Amino acid sequence: MITRPLDLASHLRVPPRYFDFLFYVNAGLLVLFFSLFGSRFVLAPGLGVDFQVPEMAGATAGAQPTTHRITVRRSGQIFADDGLVSLKQLGLWLERQKAMTPKPSLLILASSGVRNDELAEIVTVARRAGFAVVWGALEPTDGGEGSRK
Repeated sequence: MITRPLDLASHLRVPPRYFDFLFYVNAGLLVLFFSLFGSRFVLAPGLGVDFQVPEMAGATAGAQPTTHRITVRRSGQIFADDGLVSLKQLGLWLERQKAMTPKPSLLILASSGVRNDELAEIVTVARRAGFAVVWGALEPTDGGEGSRK
């Protein structure tokens, strides 16, 4: 071995058997970076507990199956299968999905506080991409066990 002629092995320190402070600094920085700069592919945001689909009489009468679904929150966030998308990204996502699906239809689950102009823009993008659009709503309950009130 190359260290034997100079006897360098005797001058080396023994590696520590415990984690030094640098390990804890690295772990802390990882947690900090993931919390501040989290990616939608690593730590995807989910729907909050404040999400509520509006209730409408006769909502289940016009129910029909759809091929795709998006969720729109009150804050204007749009969630597709790929995660959080902007309106422009939604148009590109719908174009890709249309190429893979015959007779595509889109279910829009919009929270009760979403503005009508935002919904109109989403519907316009979806129709431009060739999708039939269905808005989601719930049948109102009588205040029984399944009520959201």
